[in-house]
Amino acid sequence: MKSATPTPEEFLAVSESEQFNELRGTFRTFAFPLSFAFLAWFLFYIVTATYATDFVSQRVYGAITVGMVLGLAQFATTALVTWIYVRFADNKLDPATAALRDTMTGSSPESAVV
Repeated sequence: MKSATPTPEEFLAVSESEQFNELRGTFRTFAFPLSFAFLAWFLFYIVTATYATDFVSQRVYGAITVGMVLGLAQFATTALVTWIYVRFADNKLDPATAALRDTMTGSSPESAVV
């Protein structure tokens, strides 16, 4: 059994491994597009609120305006993105990370303290 704390050489070897590169690629192909989409949505809200004041000041229902709906949708979108990421991490990233940790430390993923 390897020591509980990997050496710098072991970290370097793992960082160059196919298993690590697949994990990193899986994260990037999910996180970057999702982050870009969320930032684009946020910038749309900011630009719309700044330059399309006639549009965002239109009343939807009573005193509620389009701007208020878009602003509240930002909170809902944040919660949705968080939920999507947590599900993705639980299903894809965490198992791959546990397997990589097992490779580095030589212990079973179930015995690892999280």
